[in-house]
Amino acid sequence: MMRKLTLLASLLLATSAQAADNLVLVTIDGLRWQDVFHGADPAFLANDLLTHDPAATQAFGGDSQAQRAARLMPFVSTVMAKEGSLLGDQTRGSIMEVTNPWWFSYPGYNELLTGKADPAIDSNDAKPNPNVSFLEWLNKDKAFAGRIAAFGSWDAFGAILNRDRSGLHVNAGFEPSEGYPLGEQVKLINQLQQQITSPWSSERYDAYTYPLALDYLKKQQPRVLYIALGDTDEFAHEGHYDSYLKAAHQADQYLAELWQTLQSLPQYAGNTNLVVTVDHGRGATAQDWQHHASQAAVKMYPDGEKHFPQGIVGSNGVWLAALGPDVKAKGLIPGQGKQNQVAATALALLGKDHQDFDREAGKPLPLVK
Repeated sequence: MMRKLTLLASLLLATSAQAADNLVLVTIDGLRWQDVFHGADPAFLANDLLTHDPAATQAFGGDSQAQRAARLMPFVSTVMAKEGSLLGDQTRGSIMEVTNPWWFSYPGYNELLTGKADPAIDSNDAKPNPNVSFLEWLNKDKAFAGRIAAFGSWDAFGAILNRDRSGLHVNAGFEPSEGYPLGEQVKLINQLQQQITSPWSSERYDAYTYPLALDYLKKQQPRVLYIALGDTDEFAHEGHYDSYLKAAHQADQYLAELWQTLQSLPQYAGNTNLVVTVDHGRGATAQDWQHHASQAAVKMYPDGEKHFPQGIVGSNGVWLAALGPDVKAKGLIPGQGKQNQVAATALALLGKDHQDFDREAGKPLPLVK
């Protein structure tokens, strides 16, 4: 399957220099760069406190980092890495970091969507975002107006994207999908996410979010689609490394299916760029991998400074992968990238000048043709 997808990507990327008409942005909450580029950590797999399911070791273990990475995220490792560009493997001189001072979710999503860090966003409370995202800005362009949609597992995305002000189509948390003719599968998902108790009060399973987004893509064909997955972060906070790995692997399968679907639809085939990234990193050790916070942020938590006086070191490290007709096939890009460059990169892939959006936003990453 991966060989077919690689060949398909190679054929479809041979297009004109004109920017593609469409963009899909996917975020995978709190997925560590270490796991993306190196695969499952053997020490974590062998730790009974972190890995409870022995099947995870069999599924995601391996003799080398390359083998483990390919087993965990085969689409990212064998398609995006070969046909597109990646940033964030710090052990190979590719570094990407957040610029916000907090190193957790809302500040991270604000930064990557608006192109600027806002120190005043210092909690995950679902307060309406005072800052304008590149999605909101695009929605004022008549070529994109009403053709942008966002689906998120976390219920805060309505606030992060300031749905009331932006006018964006946002489906987040446990909200039913609506606003267009629904098929039987979507109607069933709408029922199930209300009837099946989620282990998390503010977040639904990605298994609901992704099919809702995919159905909307097929039927409504937006020019820009944002899908925000969240299972990885939730399982990590619970300390379940095996479940976290399964969620990461499932996210990769979603990406593969999403890419294949895009190439099967005339609106999108050879005319869509895909960008995948995260809101923050995580700790690197068995003692802190489930957490993420800066030195300033841990002071806001009871006993946080006592247990982690330096914050969760390294959790400012993030990563990004991109694929599409306007993405250079550079593989891993060396050097330094910042999270505040994601918005400008997305706009550049749509043929838009990021300075028209916000002159203070970060500039595009060096992956755009």
